[in-house]
Order: sequence, then structure tokens, then C-alpha cells
Amino acid sequence: MRDGFLVSLSNSFNRSMVAISMRVLVTGTTGYIGGRLVPRLLKAGHSVRCLARNAQRLTGRFSAAEVVEGDIFDEHNLRRACEGVDATYYLVHSMSDSQRFAERDRDAAALFGRSAREVGVQRIIYLGGLGADDAALSHHLASRHEVGEVLRSSGVEVIEFRAAMIIGSGSISFEMLRYLTERLPLMIAPRWVTTRSQPISISDVLCYLVSALDLPNGDSRTYEIGGADIVTYRDMMLRYAHLRGLTRKVVIVPFFTPRLSSYWVHLVTPISGRLAQPLILGLRNEVIVRDSAARRDFPKIEPIGFDAAVSRALDRYGATGPDTTWFDAFDVRTLPATFTGAREGMLIDRKERIANATPHQVACVFTQLGGKRGWLYGNALWQLRGLLDRAFGGFGLRRGRRSTTDLRVGDAVDFWRVEALEPDHILRLRAEMKLPGKAWLEFDADRLNDGRTRLTQTAFFEPRGLFGFLYWYLVFPFHALIFSRMASRIVLLAEQVPNANAQRPS
Repeated sequence: MRDGFLVSLSNSFNRSMVAISMRVLVTGTTGYIGGRLVPRLLKAGHSVRCLARNAQRLTGRFSAAEVVEGDIFDEHNLRRACEGVDATYYLVHSMSDSQRFAERDRDAAALFGRSAREVGVQRIIYLGGLGADDAALSHHLASRHEVGEVLRSSGVEVIEFRAAMIIGSGSISFEMLRYLTERLPLMIAPRWVTTRSQPISISDVLCYLVSALDLPNGDSRTYEIGGADIVTYRDMMLRYAHLRGLTRKVVIVPFFTPRLSSYWVHLVTPISGRLAQPLILGLRNEVIVRDSAARRDFPKIEPIGFDAAVSRALDRYGATGPDTTWFDAFDVRTLPATFTGAREGMLIDRKERIANATPHQVACVFTQLGGKRGWLYGNALWQLRGLLDRAFGGFGLRRGRRSTTDLRVGDAVDFWRVEALEPDHILRLRAEMKLPGKAWLEFDADRLNDGRTRLTQTAFFEPRGLFGFLYWYLVFPFHALIFSRMASRIVLLAEQVPNANAQRPS
């Protein structure tokens, strides 16, 4: 009796070990969903292989994952990527107004399904779009449904999730909502803003995708997933504004065509008309959950509502992981060496310098900024900014720093606060000055193969409302000069720090 119980317990343990140690392939890992899914899979104990057209874009991002370089249209590389895995995530799709995007998506899905079947993959997990099959779907939504059909026709079991707008920092649909609401006190909108939708948080989407690995083997299945609230796009803009403390008004007019709407989006947001038009066409379709299968087969997942999802997406301090922690999910190394522009609701100024020094020597300089030492360049301008901050009720520069050489998370550094600190690697400062938004200044020292160090200095600003954007562009000429010279001075001083026993720079 006891031996039988132990055998049963052992078998159950072995089955659970198999369930948490699957070998999976993730495509689209440089994209929005894939980039957030990989850390979740690794944390769950799975062995992850990433397929990327340019493997260098993943350097240093997923250290525990295997990276295979290859194109989705290269059958040889596809077969090599699929070999030896139990399941694959198909997260590749076009976002274009081109007439050929549906054909390309169809061909890519057919090739992927065939390659997966021929090497013995047991399951394909695919994320598509919501919308009733019998409705007059937009070309984009119809293509997403067609991709699911093509994958199923390969003979491999397919778990397809269909979602409406995904609420998360970096989702193109959410970014369009964010920028329109932030920048326009009065929004002139077309009639499609009254169409019902069921948006879902990125955290809930990731839960569904990871949990799909635990489903029992069987026939292909399609799950409609959505958040707790059914809202119109107009509702979403007004509720977003309320959460941000903004006053916004939406006026609906009948003459806005999708093409005209896409031009308007391109004018007031960083999103191109090429990307905006298929999104806008899709917003004309009602996308709500009509099938309860997901609630039945994933009873532990309880999707959150729209307001909670937006609050998480806006949480730059992020407490619970890469889907809510913007700095973990967004890697500045994917940006050009010198970059000024907008990403995921942030206005960014990035400078990169190469130092003939070690990361320790470089970090020795940037961790001693502020206080009596100052900021290496334009100290008079820093003092002026401090006086302006005090005039508006802020701290100014009077707090200085606790120690000229030692630094800890939580320390005050003039009108900054140390938010993140990794020895000889990363320092991130959060601004506590009076601003029409939130700001950070981050320093990153990475050792290169030739022994030198790459310093990445990035200023982040999350504007609040139209005035926040105006403030950024008003002060940008000063920031561009100060931050550029400061980065160069950090490198110069780092190269003077003794290598063997780094000391305080003079």
C-alpha cells in the first residue's frame, strides 16, 4: 500500500517536472509580445530558444535563452530552430497597409507550420485578433484569423488566442491611445470611436500564453480573451485622461475616413500612417469576447479591468516584473548609438561613448556625480535649474548627497533619487524636481570584447499632457549640450582613474 502510494507520488512528481521544463521556441522575440514572454517562460522553468532575424538585437537581453538567427521565410533555418522543441510560439505578423501583407503572412504561416510538423513539434501557440468570423472584418483582422487557419492546416495542434487591444507600455494600439489623449485637449474623432471593444492587460495575455503549455494534448483550440470591461474607444480615451488627471473632450464628426484618420494620427503621434491605418480600420469592428472557453479552461486567470490595466502600463516604477517594469521591458541597447525621439510614451535622449577604461573606472565617475563635485559640465546651468526648482517649491540642489564617494539605492543626489544601482554597471536616477511629467537619468557601463567600455547615458522624460511635451522641446537645446558634454567628460575622467585601484577622479 505504502509502495503503491510512493510510486503514484513519484509519477505525479515526474509529470509535474515535465510540465515545467518544456523546450519551447519563441518567434518574434524582438517584438512587443515576444520580448516580454521570454522572461516569463524562463522564470517558469522552461528551456527557451529564440528565433531572430538579427541575433545581435538580443545580445545581453535573455542570457539564459538560446538564440538562433534566421528569417521566417528561410525553411532551412526554420527547421533548425524547430528541431528538438516541444512547442512553439508564433508571434510574427505584418502591420502594414500594403496590399501584399496578407499574402506574406499566409506564406510565412504555411512555411512555419510545415517546418514544425516535419521535425515533430507537438504544439503551436499563436496570438491573433478578436472579431466574429462572420463579420465584415478589416483586412488586418481577417488576415490574423487566416493565419490561425493556415497554421491549423499544417496538422500540428494549434492553440490560438484572439485578443482585442492589448494594454501595456509599448503596444502600438495603446501607444496610439496614449499619445492622442496626452497631446490633444480637444479630440476631433471619427464615428469608429463608439465601437465596443474588450481590451486586455499585457500581464493577462502573458499568463494565457504561458499557461497554454500546460493544456492537455488534443485537438486545436481557439480562445477569445479579453479584460473585465467592455468599453468604446471614446470611453478609453476619457478614462485614460481621468487616470492621468487630464481634462479632455471628444467631439465626434462624420467625415473622418480611415485614411484621413491615419494621417491625423501620424501628425500628432510618433506612429506612422502606415502602421496607424490598419489599426484604425480594425477599430471599426466590434471586438468583444463571445465564447467562454478561456474562462473554463484557464480558471486561475481572472483578467483585470481597463483602469487597472492602464495604471499598470503607466507605472514607471514597476513593482512586479518585466510586463509592468518599463525599464526592464525596454532595452535602450536596441536604439541607435545616438538617439533623440519617442518610445513607449517616453521622450528619450541617448548618448553613447567608448572609453579606454574598465566598467569599474567608468562607474567610479558617474556614481560620484552631484553634490560638491557637481555635474562635470554646465554647473552654472545646473545651479540655475536648482534655483527655479526651489522657486516652484522643490528641493533644488540644496540636498547634495550623503557621501562624496559612496552611493546606495534610495540616496538623494541633489534633486535626484537613486532608483537603481548595480556596481560597475548601472546607475538610474529618478528626478524629484518640479516637472510637468516624470524624468530619469540612467548611466550604463558595458565591457566590450576589446577590453574597452561602452558608456550609455540616457535621459528619459514621460510628459504629462500637452505642456509636458512643450517643456521637453523648450529645454531640449540646453539638455542636448549639457548631456553630450557630460558623457564626454565622464569618459575623459574614467580614463584617468588608476585601473588597479580606482580612486575618486579629480
